[in-house]
Amino acid sequence: MVKEFKIIVEKHPDGYVAYPLGIRGVVVGEGNTYQEALDDVKSAINFHIETFGTEEFEGEPPVLEAFVAEAEIAA
Repeated sequence: MVKEFKIIVEKHPDGYVAYPLGIRGVVVGEGNTYQEALDDVKSAINFHIETFGTEEFEGEPPVLEAFVAEAEIAA
């Protein structure tokens, strides 16, 4: 079975962090490069599915689009 995920990849001063949308639970990958973070999160998704099964995303509506927005919040 092949399932397509939308994955957010963030660039930070000390590397990259990646996480998928549409999976219950915490699944995160990291790396020194974009590709390392992407490869790491794909491995984490596979581990998550092997551990908890495909029920973690079955029945969930697919994420059609993902947006990044900025907002100023008075603190």
